[in-house]
Amino acid sequence: MRGWPSHGGRPEPVLHRFGLTAGSGMLDFSANLNPLGPPPWLAERLGGCLAELSVYPDPDYTAAREAIARAEGLTPGQVRLTNGGAEAIFLAAALLAKRGACRAVVVQPTFCEYERACRHYGIAVQHLELEGEHFELDESRALDAMGEADAVLLCRPNNPTGTLVACDMIERMLVVGQQYGTTLVVDEAFIDFVTPDERLTPLLTRYDNLLLLRSMTKLYAIPGLRLGYLLGDGPSVEQIARLQLPWSVNAVAAALVVPLLEDQDYLQRTQSWLDIERPWLQGELETQGLRVVPSCTNFLLLQDGGARPMSALLEHMARCGVLARHTYNFIGLDGAWLRVAVRSRQENTQLLDAIARWRTS
Repeated sequence: MRGWPSHGGRPEPVLHRFGLTAGSGMLDFSANLNPLGPPPWLAERLGGCLAELSVYPDPDYTAAREAIARAEGLTPGQVRLTNGGAEAIFLAAALLAKRGACRAVVVQPTFCEYERACRHYGIAVQHLELEGEHFELDESRALDAMGEADAVLLCRPNNPTGTLVACDMIERMLVVGQQYGTTLVVDEAFIDFVTPDERLTPLLTRYDNLLLLRSMTKLYAIPGLRLGYLLGDGPSVEQIARLQLPWSVNAVAAALVVPLLEDQDYLQRTQSWLDIERPWLQGELETQGLRVVPSCTNFLLLQDGGARPMSALLEHMARCGVLARHTYNFIGLDGAWLRVAVRSRQENTQLLDAIARWRTS
């Protein structure tokens, strides 16, 4: 449906459709950011960034790449710093095109930028739909896709369903991909919220047809700073470095990588919050009669089985001061679901109160 914003965290266009304006009390559940906010030390650090602004960044972002490599158990040559996860997506598509890829399969419903990036570089796109009540990836169809396409792109955990393709299935896909020269591109933008750790980094030591995309903006609640990275085998990352625009990551953002990765206390506090709050919120939503897809990350996909459309619930919640994420631009969902972030207990209670009023109206 036209007129809906293609990403979360954009309250104004949604509220405008309902004749509303964004007030200071609006709770935005449409963006999947850490409700703890940026690490407490970040504001002071940003206030002292004039030194970084007065010089060009290191074009290779050596310190940042070395820090990421240490954290991931890789070599710096397997890491490329990017201007958010979005640049990592487009760089992956650029590499595929450079290598002659003509056809890609995108696992749907998912983030719209994978298909957009492929089409931008002239790569035809086909869809492979997640199946069943819990939006699961059928392994036989996934393996067939690896044997028939030049690349398969998927999100893990998937946005907007919150579901996670198992590591062993990913490895079986990579084995088939090696036989046919197919690259598997996996966006792990929300992997930092998954406990226990399920990241695919160890597979990079055994498979050269795997690219991993990461975002630092969700975990650290810094989307305006645009910070992400791409992981792969050395030759692939070297090719990507030649495709990337010079200095695409600003010096201030690049300088934050090392201290962000060193802040283990912040990561532990985030994991402790989510391990309690996600199952509690899911259970409360189900108690209200909503269908909720079991999620392993910091957002939930939900649906009301009643006769009223979800667009009406979206508007009702907005009028209650709570903004959810529409699903009109997720292929296969077509607005019939809503996605909500997991936030603090107080904010989640306000979300539940708004839905309860809907259920009883």
